Amino acid sequence: MGLTDWAYSLSESLLSDQLPRRWKHSLGVAKRARSLSPILGRDAALLEAAAVLHDIGYSPSIATTGFHPLDGARFLRDQEGADERVVRLVAHHSCALLEAEERGLREGLETEFALERPELVDALIVSDMTTTPDGELTTPAARLDEIVQRYGPDTIVGRFIQRAAPEIFAANERVERRMAATAGAQPM
Repeated sequence: MGLTDWAYSLSESLLSDQLPRRWKHSLGVAKRARSLSPILGRDAALLEAAAVLHDIGYSPSIATTGFHPLDGARFLRDQEGADERVVRLVAHHSCALLEAEERGLREGLETEFALERPELVDALIVSDMTTTPDGELTTPAARLDEIVQRYGPDTIVGRFIQRAAPEIFAANERVERRMAATAGAQPM
């Protein structure tokens, strides 16, 4: 079984029944990641796998700390022996270090999981932050507003996402520039 087939199967087994909306979101994030393949080259399948797996840490069957990037990455590493780069992307998706800091887990996350290449980190941020909870395409601004509304501005998630907003917008700009440059380089 290839990397992406394995990732879809695992994510579906952990999310589709217990957290169907989270599963729809994960499918939408993976679709968005696929749309970025022109700037990913040989890492396109890697990013798609990380995208569909990014929220598995919400699954009640593997959640231990209550911090889904850390729980998901530990599960992938310890139980699945997953590709190290996929594990790192899941661990650090969507500015996870800032949320880890809010939860008092930053040092553990940084020590346990190295950051992946910035271009891939950006692409996963954009894939997640341009996908609604129902898997539809949205803008980063609308997604951030939705997260703050859903969790509340003074919650851990609300505070973290507001702190992360400048980096999310910057990542989106970098990805858009790379996509535009790639589109401009394509022969007609």
